[in-house]
Amino acid sequence: MITIHIQYDKKEKTCYDLASYVMPHQGTHTNRVALRFQVNALSYDYTASIECLAKPHKPQYNGGIIVNPELNHGLNGWSSFGNAKIQHRESEGNRFIVAHGRQQSYDSISQKTYLQSNKFYTFSAWIQVSSGSVPVTAIFKTSSGFIHAGAIVAESNCWSMLKGGLTVDASGPAELYFESKNTSVEIWVDSISLQPFTEKQWKSHQHQSITKTRKSNVKIQAVDEQGKPLANATIIIQQKAPGFPFGVAINKNILTNTAYQHWFTSRPFTVTTFEDEMKWYSTESSQGHEDYSAADALLQFAKQHNIGVRGHNVFWDDPRYQPGWLKSLSGQQLSDAASKRLNSVMGRYKGQVIAWDVCNENLHFNFFESKIGASASAMFYNWALKADGATTLFMNEYNTIEESGDRDSIPAKYLQKLRDIQAFPGNNNAKMAIGLESHFTTPNIPYIRSSIDTLAAAKVPIWITELDVTSGPNQASYLEQILREVHAHPQIQGIVIWSAWNPQGCYRMCLTDNNFKNLPTGDVVDKLIHEFGLTSGLASGMTDPNGFFEASLFQGDYEVKITNPSVANSSSVQGLNVGPTTESQQQLLLQVSA
Repeated sequence: MITIHIQYDKKEKTCYDLASYVMPHQGTHTNRVALRFQVNALSYDYTASIECLAKPHKPQYNGGIIVNPELNHGLNGWSSFGNAKIQHRESEGNRFIVAHGRQQSYDSISQKTYLQSNKFYTFSAWIQVSSGSVPVTAIFKTSSGFIHAGAIVAESNCWSMLKGGLTVDASGPAELYFESKNTSVEIWVDSISLQPFTEKQWKSHQHQSITKTRKSNVKIQAVDEQGKPLANATIIIQQKAPGFPFGVAINKNILTNTAYQHWFTSRPFTVTTFEDEMKWYSTESSQGHEDYSAADALLQFAKQHNIGVRGHNVFWDDPRYQPGWLKSLSGQQLSDAASKRLNSVMGRYKGQVIAWDVCNENLHFNFFESKIGASASAMFYNWALKADGATTLFMNEYNTIEESGDRDSIPAKYLQKLRDIQAFPGNNNAKMAIGLESHFTTPNIPYIRSSIDTLAAAKVPIWITELDVTSGPNQASYLEQILREVHAHPQIQGIVIWSAWNPQGCYRMCLTDNNFKNLPTGDVVDKLIHEFGLTSGLASGMTDPNGFFEASLFQGDYEVKITNPSVANSSSVQGLNVGPTTESQQQLLLQVSA
């Protein structure tokens, strides 16, 4: 018998070169040094507060390049923007700056700085208003235009954290100011921070996060029946299934196109979404006449290939995408029809999908709320909980991380809607989750990261659900930047790319041409599939004199094969799951017969 001790070590501070799938080594063999690098960069602070507090926290990074970030030195570094009057105030030992006498939305406080085109800037500030609940935006005025760094819904009598970020196309002077359309309120600001990172530092954060949250350092010890370590035993670790859910959307075209099928199934996708086939306008275009044939066939196809399916979607709040017959119904008739729809689709596929997008785009649109009532979304989740409470229920929305200037779907607005749904009577046990569609034009990478930081404070799962980039010369490079950023974020739990193939063209982004030869976007996906450890990677080597073998493995299911060097034709095979762990170190003892 060979006994295998397997240890997961999360204490390792070194970041590994992700170009290699796994990095096996023997003991302290010196060739391990070539496969890693030390990160001496300034760490990134992923924390964010979504609570309204009596006192603000200290500024992140001690304010970074902001002068007088805690207002401990009067108004030094700060001035008026527009025609606002500014004042230095103190309350219970806390000093802050106030913009009052505002006549225009942009009347506020400001600080001049210098921004560099080769830097990534993360921004934060704590905001309060004199009355009510008011959206406030942080904006940087540059020579080439105005850049929205982030926004918050500020409250009176407590402080809210605004977290955002930005890059600039050209280096030059810039001026930070705050904007609110409600000119009747004073804007109070404290604990401001603007921290620049180099591209090398930014990428080091990604490497650090991947090493910490997507991988584990596994130590295997082989011993014989007497517990004696087996030196020079051959160990082969073969990945059987990746642990991180990653996939692309599909549509009914795949059912009759073998080339499409081959392209899709030859890649290690573990999750998919049907582009249209499960939507209400597809399953009940005529009232009372349901047709699930396309969705059924797609689900069967996915099952055959062990691919999980996201249920998309139960309701879409955009009035343009409703079955035509819905629009003439009264409020009560629509409510009855909605109840029938939900129970029909969720009852049919209960236990067969991994998630439900119950409400789609209910921040930008309100078709159901306008006819049924303001609590329509919350009521739908209540119904969904009763129909399939074991499955995670998503709220799916766009521009929450894509566009910092879209005030309808900023993280604060998203979280407020989420809280409203959770607070609805009976919804406290709902398994809620955040769906970020991620339809990008030009990505603001620091804003993506900081927005996810804010959303993550809600402590529910977060997925990228419909990722694509609009057509243009930078489409593939933007896609790669976004995929690297979201995959590396410690709180992202799955990614679906929105690129279902259609001979007339994809929604916004195809991965292949009509002959299923990769486009540059498809090449990006294939390259990152490998780097993200989603392929059937292999680690192999020999145990050291103490019977140890080490490898850095991405999360997933593996098969471990050990051959006893002292016994002819003697080998043992054992399954191994490398999963996420909150422990700094986890040990597992496996015993296999040789």
